[in-house]
Parts: sequence; C-alpha cells; structure tokens
Amino acid sequence: MIDLTLTQALEKLNNREISAVELTQHYLNRIEKYGADLNCYITVTPERALADAAASDARRSAGNTLPLDGIPIAMKDLFATCSIRTTAASRMLENFIPEYESTVSQKFIDAGTVLLGKANLDEFAMGTFSKTSFFGAPINPWQLDKQLTAGGSSGGSTSAVAGGLALGATGTDTGGSIRFPAAITGLVGMKPTYGLCSRWGCIAFASSLDTPGPIARTVDDTALLLSAMAGHDPKDSTSSTNGFTCNAPLTPVLGDGHKLRIGVIREFSNVAISDDMRTLFEKRIADLKSMGAEIVEVSIPNILDALAAYYIIAPAEASSNLARYDGMRYGLRVEGKDIYDTFKKTRAAGFGDEVKRRMIIGTAVLSSESYDVYFMQAARVRRMIADSFNTAFEQCDLIVCPASAGTAMPLNSDLTPLEYYALDLFTVAMNLAGVPACSVPCGLATNGLPLGMQVVGRRFDDMRVLQLAKHIETVAAVDNRPTVIMGK
Repeated sequence: MIDLTLTQALEKLNNREISAVELTQHYLNRIEKYGADLNCYITVTPERALADAAASDARRSAGNTLPLDGIPIAMKDLFATCSIRTTAASRMLENFIPEYESTVSQKFIDAGTVLLGKANLDEFAMGTFSKTSFFGAPINPWQLDKQLTAGGSSGGSTSAVAGGLALGATGTDTGGSIRFPAAITGLVGMKPTYGLCSRWGCIAFASSLDTPGPIARTVDDTALLLSAMAGHDPKDSTSSTNGFTCNAPLTPVLGDGHKLRIGVIREFSNVAISDDMRTLFEKRIADLKSMGAEIVEVSIPNILDALAAYYIIAPAEASSNLARYDGMRYGLRVEGKDIYDTFKKTRAAGFGDEVKRRMIIGTAVLSSESYDVYFMQAARVRRMIADSFNTAFEQCDLIVCPASAGTAMPLNSDLTPLEYYALDLFTVAMNLAGVPACSVPCGLATNGLPLGMQVVGRRFDDMRVLQLAKHIETVAAVDNRPTVIMGK
C-alpha cells in the first residue's frame, strides 16, 4: 500500500479492494517502525484512527460514503482537536487538551478521514527548520542518515507524508511554512488564497497572514484535500464566501488550443540560487513553452522588500496573539510571588528562544516610538506588493518562480537568525498579498535531493494554480519516494 497516492487509495477503498481498517493499520505500523527516526508526530492517536477507520468501513458498507472516507491523514499540531492534546510544539501548551474542534479538522472529520495523529512543527509555527519545536526537530526522510531538515514550520507534516507515515497532511503557511518544506521534501504544498480555509481553532501566529492548506504527494491529492478543508466559516471574520471543489484528476489548463501567459518575476532573476535550482527552473519553463504557453517577464517592484516587511508585521501580530498565554486560564503556569511575577516566570519558562525573539521584536515595532517608523511603513510596503501583483496579472495569467534557493540543509547548519529568515525570500510576498501559491516538485538536484518551484495566481484562482502545477508535475515526473524509507 505504500506506493498508493491518496487518489489511488480512495479508488481502491471505493472499489472494496482494501478496507479503511487495513489501510489505517498499515500506516500505524509505519509510524511504529519509523516514527522515532523521523520525529514527525508529537501525538499519535491509534485508538482514534482505528475507530475512524471502522466507522468509515461501516459507512461504505451502508452506501453512505463520504468524500475522503477512510483516508489516513496527519493534522499539524496547530489545529485544535477536541479531547486530543494540541501543543503548538511549545512547552506552554505541552498538556493542553481542547474542548473544541477547529473548523479545518472538523471538515476533515465530516469528509470521513482517519486521524493518525498530530504532526510536529516549529513552536507556534515560528521557524524554518522546525528546530524550535519543544519536542525536537522532525527529520527529512530523504538521505535519512544525513539528518536533513524537513523544513518549517510544517516540517512534521512534510516528514510524515514524504516518509509514507500519512497519505496527506494539513499545514499552515504564514510566510512559506507549507511551500518551503514541501519543496525540500519532494511534495506538493498549497497555500490557498487567504480566507479560503478557516483559521478558527487554529492557534494564531500572525492573523492577517496565517493560511491553512494541504500537503500531499501529488497535485490531484492536494486538490482533493483542499476541496475538503475550504469553505466559508461564520466563526472566522476573515473567511471568504468563495468555495473550492475538485473532482480529481484535474483538467488540463494547457494544450487543446488554450493559450496561457505565464509570468516570471524580473526582480528574482539576480537572486542567488543553486545551479541545480536554476537549471531545473529553466527546464520547466522551456517545457511549458513547448506546450504552448507564452512566457512573459513581469515586475513586482517591491518584492525584495517583502522579507523586511514580513518580519515587522508577523512579529507584531505574534506579540499581540501570544499575550494570552499568561498562566491564568490554560497552559503552563509557574507560580511567582505575585501575579506579575507569575506572568514573567510562566512566559519565561513556557516560550522558546525564537518565540521570545519575535515577541520582543513585535512589541518593539508596536511601541509609540516605532509604530509609524516601522509598522506603518511595512503595512505600506505590503499594500504596494499586493498592488504590484494585481498589475502583473494584467500581463499574465499565472506566475512561476522557485520555492527555495536550494535543497534541504542539515539540521545542524550554523545559520544566524537573519540567515534563517532569508530562506523565506521566495515565499513571503505571496502571504503579504494574500494570493494562492503552490509548490510542486520540478526535479532532483545533482545530490539526489528534490527541488520545488511555485505557481502563483490571482486571488481565488486556486484551481488554475493547481492545474498548472499538475502540468509541471507531469513533465518533471519526479519519483518522490525517498529510497531509505520507502524501500525503492
């Protein structure tokens, strides 16, 4: 069963070739065998998984099959799951058990999926390698012995799917936290249009940027997951009334007389990337051109300023969102000599260094002395970037660019905080603009590791983004099963 995609597994389930219990037990066995090596789960839920699977088989026997009935998935441990520990990979919430279900996880329950467990991540989704997790970093299953990063913040989700420990997973993307880890683990990762998927019950990092989305092995699988998790939610004030529905396989967006204008971003042309990334990107552009696409150069004048704007806006929102963790209502509590001492001791003990760093930055830029100089300036840059994307899309239908500068790096890479932040260069602008973007494998580098490129579209043009991603997936034809874990 390990070679099945989500779409293929669903077909076999519907044809009664396999049962949901058999499929689920297979993945639980994989977790037992490789879970410690990959550290991709914080909490595994075998009893819940087998109960979900049995209920799925019963529905299928009764003719009441749901859209994703019996599909085993991993849920990023940022989504609240009722009666199941939800930690945000932080000591602050190490023993937090919600009494409510996030909208996204409820939608997957309603679609009939099987919950295998809660996937590891950077603490409160703040990081690039998932190294800030209180529970240790997840491992990239590619070249397992080299202890490579699976990316962040959704590193546990990508590690689980890439290693065959889940058929699909949820992630969140605030500045690239789905697309970057998907790119370096050979997966498809979709950051939907902001507002397409509800944030209710998803532990907040930066509320105007946080975007739930799916991670899977193929574009069709990703589209099916997005179809399940998208939709309006009255409990989220930023939720859109736009929906998303998909019946895999996706229909082509190129060929049969369709003429598509695909933009490449001028400002990225001189950004340093690996030779492998440049070669593969140029190959995929040539492939698209040979299939009838018109390649045009577009300009996003302020896109290289996106990183600086992001690392002002996101920490500012984080400092506000994380103020609620005070040891008074839920989560960790460290007693002090008075209420203020309790606040200080609780927050000092509960948060890791990176979270503290971002809260301090955020609090500083929101101070009366800095608000206009930093925060408002960043907000203006954000507006200009969004406007520039709108202008660019007057000249093209979709945009393509790298998802990362190179392949996965060792977890012990000696990078400064600023160097970690710079890894988000190719992804943060799409969050600031709120547009959909999908990372799709574009080939293997000379070191045998996968690389990904992004497809970017207009707001709510998520379907067309996925359709072009499928073209790239088809021509790249990457075998994204890591040799050691998948037993090729």
